[in-house]
Amino acid sequence: MRAVFFDRDGTLNVDVEYLHRVEDFRWIEEAKEAIKYVNDLGYLAIVVTNQSGVARGFYPESDIELIHDYMNDELKKIGAHIDAFYYCPHHPEAKVEKYRVNCDCRKPKTGMVDRACAEFSIEREGSFMVGDSERDLVCGRTAGLTPIAYTGGSLLARLKNVIKK
Repeated sequence: MRAVFFDRDGTLNVDVEYLHRVEDFRWIEEAKEAIKYVNDLGYLAIVVTNQSGVARGFYPESDIELIHDYMNDELKKIGAHIDAFYYCPHHPEAKVEKYRVNCDCRKPKTGMVDRACAEFSIEREGSFMVGDSERDLVCGRTAGLTPIAYTGGSLLARLKNVIKK
């Protein structure tokens, strides 16, 4: 099984500082269509996202889950879906003590990718990591995935340039 791993903020949705309210969520241009493209090619679509706002005390983990449910509800309208969401709520300098962890899941570390690969039997060769920051690309390379830098414009067009049918 192969997968396309997506960063969330700045790659699938417009990066709003510490996004935690559904009403503030806005899709990146042709992001939904990019996920459908990945689905139609037979890849798993998996989100891996750092969410340090939890560690900083800005919002609870339940807010992240609401946004992820919203994303899949919107994707269903076009026959698309995200297969799994992984998020890191930790930060080494967290305000909330239980999240003050130097974990293996905070990108650029590969813990979220490693867990997904184990849980879904994902072959790293032939799988991709799509992100808008260097930490996303480093995570992908370190995890043995092909990194795809997203720098704006149509996410669908960017993926079609790299991931062929």
